[in-house]
Amino acid sequence: MGEGHGVVLIIPAFNEARTLPTLLGDVRRLGLDLEIVVIDDGSSDDTAAVARRAGARVLEHPFNLGYGAALQTGYKYALARDAEFAVQMDGDGQHLASELQTVLDPVLRGECDLAIGSRFLDPKGYSMGVARSLGRRLFRALARLGGLDVTDPTSGLQAMNRAVLELFSTDWYPHDYPDVDVLLLVHRRGLRIAERPVRMAESWRPSTLHSGWAPLYYCYKMLLALWALSGVPRRGRS
Repeated sequence: MGEGHGVVLIIPAFNEARTLPTLLGDVRRLGLDLEIVVIDDGSSDDTAAVARRAGARVLEHPFNLGYGAALQTGYKYALARDAEFAVQMDGDGQHLASELQTVLDPVLRGECDLAIGSRFLDPKGYSMGVARSLGRRLFRALARLGGLDVTDPTSGLQAMNRAVLELFSTDWYPHDYPDVDVLLLVHRRGLRIAERPVRMAESWRPSTLHSGWAPLYYCYKMLLALWALSGVPRRGRS
């Protein structure tokens, strides 16, 4: 990738030394013109060393700041590199390198500002447990309350242009779970959101979003975000 007008691939990672070699190898074999950046969010394993050996640029947090904080470090790096586009994927192996082009293409063609890779647009779909399925339906309902209908509101496989990068680099961006609240703000700002069907694998680790008190906290957070966003004027595209 040259200086400016390129694409940065952002991979937040926390203790992903187990999965990064395969993932980064798969990305390299695609031959895409992008810069790979791994944000090591205070890992206790060899995540940073593994990523460097695989040829990625590594940005390290001194301790664990959260998934959203790791993503925002990537966004700010992309802006500092004067990148026009970014694409993000998780480091746990759930997101497939072969689907990167699927979410990138509509943004590169100017069809939308933010593209989300959805597990549920394909009729064959993606199988998940009862609790997670109910959670997804709830989060989708919350998005609908804000005027946005997306089938996979918690998908972390996304591509975006510079307008979205700039929005995501501001202080309001959440450090923990940037999901429906983030999408709703993009929508309220008049930026275009699209979904594209993608395949995903099962993560090797259980989701912390669907265990313990996390679902209740998440719902509270989303309702609070909806209330806050109700005061944000809806903007059309200029």
